[in-house]
Amino acid sequence: MKAVTVLGSTGSIGTNTLAVLALHREQFRVFALAAHRNADKLFEQCVEFRPTYAVLASADAAMRLQHRLRAAGCPTEVLSGPRALDDVAAANEVDLVMAAIVGAAGLSASLAAARAGKRLLLANKESLVVAGDLLLQALAQGGGDLIPIDSEHSAIQQSLPDDRRHWPTDVRNIVLTASGGPFRRREVASLREATPEEACAHPNWSMGAKISVDSATMMNKALEVIEAHYLFGMRPEQIEVLIHPQSIVHSMVSYHDGSVIAQLGQPDMRTPIAYGLSYPARIASGAPWLDLARVGQLDFEQPDPQRFPGLALAFEALRMPVGACAVLNAANEIAVEAFLQRRIRFTDIHRINAELLASAQCTGCNSLEALHQLDAQTRLRAQQHVAQLA
Repeated sequence: MKAVTVLGSTGSIGTNTLAVLALHREQFRVFALAAHRNADKLFEQCVEFRPTYAVLASADAAMRLQHRLRAAGCPTEVLSGPRALDDVAAANEVDLVMAAIVGAAGLSASLAAARAGKRLLLANKESLVVAGDLLLQALAQGGGDLIPIDSEHSAIQQSLPDDRRHWPTDVRNIVLTASGGPFRRREVASLREATPEEACAHPNWSMGAKISVDSATMMNKALEVIEAHYLFGMRPEQIEVLIHPQSIVHSMVSYHDGSVIAQLGQPDMRTPIAYGLSYPARIASGAPWLDLARVGQLDFEQPDPQRFPGLALAFEALRMPVGACAVLNAANEIAVEAFLQRRIRFTDIHRINAELLASAQCTGCNSLEALHQLDAQTRLRAQQHVAQLA
């Protein structure tokens, strides 16, 4: 039986992970669950799965949760703080770590799991975006492996040859698909007035607020371009993005012989989660079966650079010194948060991202400490931009 730590257990990826694990209790046990501040949801999860440990950000919240669990007869021990995240990710008892904490906050625990030789199921794309080289080095040192959980990168992995040595000679390019989000057909001039509610109304996927806004700006795809570069060793010119509004073809690999291999399925995150948990085997995910006759039509189109100007920033960042991707990620996190708080307009998100990337000073960022410092500096500068625009 394999032991699993779920970081970000109360979010959409975390809850879907637990839904898959619940189908296979004979194969997996939950070792630890971690959440930021949703203690009520974490309490319910602990009562159901009875992990050895639970983690919350606040020590006071952790103490209150501990009292509730004891009263409910649940033996789970509650910890708190970033160090506890690292500990439950790297614990000797753990086989797999689902890294689903949103944003750069999940980086340290991802690195801890990698150094400890765990199978890292990476749903936290920011870990690769911010510190791709460091995470790959940690995986090599620890001897573990990395399975991407983003539906697009999972699809790419499933469509590539098993032997990585064949990738440079066989693969022409990879194609990441994007739904186009809620604004695919909206007048570009009207995007300035888009509301958080409109931006979060994704047509296909059920996601958290931050990633939903990223889908509306297509910054999620920009970050996925960077992630694909590190995951699969592809040059920027080997990475293409196509809009596919049905979200059935999750991504594709184009080969030099003219073949294109794609992975298809319903837009349901339980599918890539089950693949990551069971790789190289396959287990039931609970997702509905794909009926192509019922789907009837699959459409593809090039992204409109005026509607989605942020996509080009990923390719720009990849051609800049190490650290530029961390700048783009930090700026975007602050900008999206400000938009969700109605402090800036939807189109200001790209404005802030582009300005901070253009003025980035990121030479010498080859250590985690330097990247943390750059991240903090960028967030401060982004907050200043927000204040000027608010």
